[in-house]
Amino acid sequence: MHNSTAETPHMAGMSNETLSTLPLISKFSLGVLVLLAFLMVLLALVTILGNALVIIAFIMDRNLRHRSNYYFLNLAISDFAVGAFCMPLYIPYSLTGKWHLGRGVCKLWLVMDYLLCTASVFNIVLISYDRFLSVTKAVSYRAQQGMRSNPVVKMVAIWVFAFLLYCPAILFWEYMAGHSKIAEDQCCAEFSQNWYFLLCASTLEFFVPLLSVTYFNVHIFHNIQRRQRHDSTQDCEPPRSGSLSWRFCLLPRPGASSPSSEADDSVSSSARPKKESLVTETSSPSRGNSVTPENDFSVSFCVRIKSKLQQDKKIAKSLAIIVCVFAICWAPYTLLMIVSGACQRSCVHESLYEVTFWLLWLNSALNPFLYSLCHVKFRMAFMKILCPKRFATLRSGSF
Repeated sequence: MHNSTAETPHMAGMSNETLSTLPLISKFSLGVLVLLAFLMVLLALVTILGNALVIIAFIMDRNLRHRSNYYFLNLAISDFAVGAFCMPLYIPYSLTGKWHLGRGVCKLWLVMDYLLCTASVFNIVLISYDRFLSVTKAVSYRAQQGMRSNPVVKMVAIWVFAFLLYCPAILFWEYMAGHSKIAEDQCCAEFSQNWYFLLCASTLEFFVPLLSVTYFNVHIFHNIQRRQRHDSTQDCEPPRSGSLSWRFCLLPRPGASSPSSEADDSVSSSARPKKESLVTETSSPSRGNSVTPENDFSVSFCVRIKSKLQQDKKIAKSLAIIVCVFAICWAPYTLLMIVSGACQRSCVHESLYEVTFWLLWLNSALNPFLYSLCHVKFRMAFMKILCPKRFATLRSGSF
């Protein structure tokens, strides 16, 4: 994400260091070099097309324009820019080991690279937080659905915080230090060898987001487990002779606390059956064993609670995948940069750095699949764009 393949020539001369920083074109055969270039371009194309599809779907389908999906759009914009701007400029630099576009473009590339990748991480945290609220705070979450300004403020805050974390240092570090340590044909941040800055910035960019997303995920799982234990005590049996004439869902008594209160919150209070609706077969002999309106009402209540629980289970599973993929893509690079900053890059082989670098960008290519393709409405929007005839067939068959 943030640094170049040829930063180390500015350090003290070491034989293994000089070898590791040679451009890739001098390290590999022509066949291997072509393969590497192909894989880099392919990753850039996948990142561009995947995130462009999310953006187009959001623009074309009005059903996607509600609060939580604005966060998906924000993430897709940052990841799309990574594939459209950062990757293409880095590929020739990675293959040749020299920056040919000048210091001005280098500064712009560094600012955009740090800004976009950091914004992508912060958007992941924001999406995870939004899902956390939708599961554990259903009533307050749904009450805020109509507040358009709320998500917009959070989205703007993401970009502001992402800019402040790295970009001022990129732009002004050399002026504060009095000189630049970077050669004219190289492009990397001036602070790439400052261990203290890297540790502090990495904590805010990776460790805090990872802990936050893990915290949200763990609490969602605990919330679902509590509700499952409570649901196992509910009785939604069909009516029997001499029993109540409707399927009775065991609800918490008024004023009593319940571990499934979050699940009950997702159902309107008007859906709770009233005392006067408890009609027995003895008091209404004309109904016999027929299904009464009260029966339908209580069954609907049970179904809605179970449906909400199943939906939250899917959210928890997808969030667990997000945590794992985010950790796998970001942890190697983050830890490597901290270690390399401490040892002035003398203990890190450049090939290992390159692998972790592209692994970091891989997260931007995977995000459209991790988030949007796991969302039913986004999948339908994608089908409408890519396969309009099939979408029309499915839609006509649903009516």
